[in-house]
Amino acid sequence: MANVIVFHSVLGIRKGVLDLSRKLTEIGHQVYCIDLYDGSSFDDMDEAFEYFSRLGIEGLMERTREYTKELPEDAVYIGFSNGGASAQLLAGKKPGAKGCILLHAALPVTALGIEKWPAEVPVQVHYAEKDPWKEEEEIQAFKKDVVESGAPFKYYEYPVEGHLFTDALLPEYHEECAQLLLKRVVKFIEDIETA
Repeated sequence: MANVIVFHSVLGIRKGVLDLSRKLTEIGHQVYCIDLYDGSSFDDMDEAFEYFSRLGIEGLMERTREYTKELPEDAVYIGFSNGGASAQLLAGKKPGAKGCILLHAALPVTALGIEKWPAEVPVQVHYAEKDPWKEEEEIQAFKKDVVESGAPFKYYEYPVEGHLFTDALLPEYHEECAQLLLKRVVKFIEDIETA
């Protein structure tokens, strides 16, 4: 079974992150859910962004590296929303990475100081069709970076409105799409393990 390292969204570790981590653990994967906020979590997006802005993207990336330095390198990295930057950073720069799954997230690799995406690290990206935070240019730039490296890239879009549609405690939660997303994530990890 796989080592899986999960990074939370700007809201911190919430139900959606814990649900996915628990389900992957139940399957038999070794899951590490990284708390970059040291115990803080939020229901309000404005409060969450205020906390995040105090850390800054550099501070968050520093914590990403520090909080995972003792964890297995042969991991699949999963990032929710702005946790996608943490997942991309490690999947793109840490030797031994097995895969990268981005939920409601994608950045061009140069934004994270990655010169070239590793050809041996497949990528899966998931977004709501009507996500107010979705930046098509960034998604396409990341896709181009990955495809040009020779790594597999798969993009999924779901017919829902909202951002974190996998979190059952948020109004944009969509159970059917969240279950389909989970099924695709599980299959992606299984395919990596059997390759």
